Amino acid sequence: MAAPNESLLVHNVFFALHDASPAARRQLLAACEKYLTKHPGIVYFACGVLAEELNREVNDREFDVALHIVFANQSAHDQYQDAPTHHQFIEENRANWKKVRVFDSSCCK
Repeated sequence: MAAPNESLLVHNVFFALHDASPAARRQLLAACEKYLTKHPGIVYFACGVLAEELNREVNDREFDVALHIVFANQSAHDQYQDAPTHHQFIEENRANWKKVRVFDSSCCK
């Protein structure tokens, strides 16, 4: 758990896929669940697909799959980045990634 003066680290990743079929989306979601859920310091984990029904002018729709992880602190995030299972996830899935955007932010508790 984070020390009282440390902020949570929110790690959001948005994947645009070459093959954005429902099967390809399910495959990436399964890989997220398999490789990215069991890292020390994860406070919250979720992944999902673009909500097709939400199509307002302000909605960014340039992704197919979204990954959301909240870490207890930046140290937990940094360890996750170097973890073998994180690297395995990347190697097994990157061929179908057209574009990946990462948004990291600190967050008060």
